[in-house]
Amino acid sequence: MTRPINATIDLQAISHNLHQVRQQAGHAKVWSVVKADAYGHGLKRIWSTLASGTDGFALLNIEDALWLRQAGWHGPVLLLEGFFDAGELALCHEYGLTTCVHSNWQLAMLAASPARKPVNVYLKVNSGMNRLGFRPEEVNAVWQQLRSLAQVGEVTLMAHFAKADQPGGTDDAMRLIRQAAEGLNLPHSLANSAAVLWCPETHYDWVRPGIILYGASPSARPQDIAPFGLRPAMTLQSQIIGIQHLNAGDTVGYGCRYHATKTQRIGIVAAGYADGYPRTAPDATPVWVDGVLTTLTGAVSMDMLAVDLTPCPHANIGSPVELWGQNVPVDDVAQAAGTIGYELLCALAPRVPVVTV
Repeated sequence: MTRPINATIDLQAISHNLHQVRQQAGHAKVWSVVKADAYGHGLKRIWSTLASGTDGFALLNIEDALWLRQAGWHGPVLLLEGFFDAGELALCHEYGLTTCVHSNWQLAMLAASPARKPVNVYLKVNSGMNRLGFRPEEVNAVWQQLRSLAQVGEVTLMAHFAKADQPGGTDDAMRLIRQAAEGLNLPHSLANSAAVLWCPETHYDWVRPGIILYGASPSARPQDIAPFGLRPAMTLQSQIIGIQHLNAGDTVGYGCRYHATKTQRIGIVAAGYADGYPRTAPDATPVWVDGVLTTLTGAVSMDMLAVDLTPCPHANIGSPVELWGQNVPVDDVAQAAGTIGYELLCALAPRVPVVTV
């Protein structure tokens, strides 16, 4: 494919970020979260890099879990939302997968399972986020039921934090978790990316880093993760394929959103919202062109966008453009576009060629 856009996945950055997580996590074991195709980085591309340093993989789709087994991973695999039907539960037993249990229907399905090989369970506590999980006052009874089932092996208490990126953001959740765990001698897995970095009191036995493995910030502010030395793993890049010379009053792009106030040179870049670049990005969104920081100009099209070449007068046809990555944090682009870096990374379009280095 000759269109100049591509995404580069830096495997060394992922390995480095996992090492930084271990530095923060202390004694805790690490679930490397690779849901959403490893946050858009490609599970099949990056799993072996993580495998050399992780204790387990956490994901959503049982198809991905089975692929990891077939690829040669024999360690723990955690289904973060658990099984969805009896067939998937049977596969958990067969392939030694650890499953989250968050609802009574899953308990009933476990109890009815004919499988003889026990499956390890992550008992999910609703710690105030009100997505999945049992309320704290229900947890003891659920644990008693799990403990009575021959189909169940080890049980770990699991929870999630809604505000771990905010000062004191885990306090209320931890009160609920302690209430749920009262009288239960269970290992805990609580800490997401934000809690790994900023809430060491939540680390316990297993941590579950996701976005920080890929070098983006769980707070959506790149300056917040700067002290931890994380490196961006994905760089989205393209080239200038056209030059336009504007006069004062000329407009750029659909809707004529941008109006030139003086003579101005702009570059047309082979990248658009069909590649995963956010259509909501406004004028002044940062873009790195020919080694210089400049800005987006006008509305993003399906296949193209425009950039101001005033700060980079030497830029011309073929000049390199970084849309996010080493020089432009994906969180800065996301913040300008009114979203978060997670979404941009996960939304990388299938048509964009990906290169691993």
